[in-house]
Amino acid sequence: MNADIIRRYGESRLPRYTSYPTAPRFSTSIGAGTYRDWLMSIPQNDPVSLYLHVPFCRSMCWYCGCHTTITQKDAPILDYLTILKQEIRSVGKAMGGRQSVSDIHFGGGTPTIMTPTEFLDLTATLAATFGISSATEVAIEIDPRTLTLEMAEALGEAGITRASLGVQSFDPKVQKAINRIQSAEQTATALYHLRKAGAKSVNFDLIYGLPHQTVESAIETARVAAAMRPDRFAVFGYAHVPSFKKHQRLIDAAALGDAHERHAQAEAIAIALCEAGYRRIGLDHFALPEDTLSIAADNQTLHRNFQGYTTDNASTLIGFGSSAIGRFAEGYAQNDVAIGRYANLISSGELATSKGYRLTLEDRIRGWIIERLMCDFQLDFGAMPEGFELSHESIGEANSRLRTLVEEGIVSWRGDVLRVETEHRFLVRTVASCFDAYLGETGRTHATAA
Repeated sequence: MNADIIRRYGESRLPRYTSYPTAPRFSTSIGAGTYRDWLMSIPQNDPVSLYLHVPFCRSMCWYCGCHTTITQKDAPILDYLTILKQEIRSVGKAMGGRQSVSDIHFGGGTPTIMTPTEFLDLTATLAATFGISSATEVAIEIDPRTLTLEMAEALGEAGITRASLGVQSFDPKVQKAINRIQSAEQTATALYHLRKAGAKSVNFDLIYGLPHQTVESAIETARVAAAMRPDRFAVFGYAHVPSFKKHQRLIDAAALGDAHERHAQAEAIAIALCEAGYRRIGLDHFALPEDTLSIAADNQTLHRNFQGYTTDNASTLIGFGSSAIGRFAEGYAQNDVAIGRYANLISSGELATSKGYRLTLEDRIRGWIIERLMCDFQLDFGAMPEGFELSHESIGEANSRLRTLVEEGIVSWRGDVLRVETEHRFLVRTVASCFDAYLGETGRTHATAA
């Protein structure tokens, strides 16, 4: 690998492109009234996806980039769940019918911070409001350190089909530096209980670029985790943005590796997982060959949303909870981030939308291009959907940023097909950014490209 390319491109800060435009482009021009109109316009025969945000944890992991609150008391969680159920009923009423649901995702925070009874009550509210069937995929994010047997059994009773377990690193030195002590035994026990409860697919999250992390410790973590045989892995680069996430100031920046070290760790993890029988999917996911994520990648039907790579192809995503983002044909709508303001709006009978974005045709075109590049590492401009056209300045020789990547050998043209070269796929976000019309406008700090 060209060290100069890693240095110049790997240290640039770019969006992860889980949406386009990205969240910093959202504005307060989109409010509750617009959101209600969008809910009412969803075609009744189109299945939707649901995302529920539970923003509570028992302790703070210092690397965390999520919207979450630390609480040792149960009362704030119970109050929040009451409001969350009220929001579910309000949204269902605005939609005017029991819309069928293809996918549900519980994120956070730690969604399993609620008790089994509370979780089953929440899922009962969803079932009473939406059309949920045995075919609905239900996924949840889990902290293995706090998952109880009773909660695992409740997840099975609720029909959970997929679970994502945070692992990050098994290196004790790294764990101490990020305030997350978690043994391999705890992780294996959680996996066992989830399998027994009926989870068909389990994902492990790993992170590279953490303080004191080395190539050797990254490989060891990958090997130990792979021996447990989860169906998928998501392998993310740590994004150190202490100006945005104040608790990250507790991490010693001097203990973080540079772009070369981060790239070496990422590639070492990838090699270890591939040697263990996993297939590389997109930028940062790995899956067993028989997993639906692998099949979607083969068929070029992979998608990318706020949870990363997914097989979910619903055109509408409805977000519930503070900070949750919904995606509609017309654009994006985000709930108020502050739990108090979110709760006050919902309890007063309002929807909690505080900002969003209305898509233009050009946004849809650029979003489609970026998603296909992120998922397939190539794009046939001659096979774009009908009505999708971009000016000459956006593609081909007139796109100066893209032209530079061609000259560097990072991408190549083969007729109308733009391809990211295999050895440079870790820079796919750099390639995607060539089609981002808003790059650099907001001043928001993003993660490094490698």
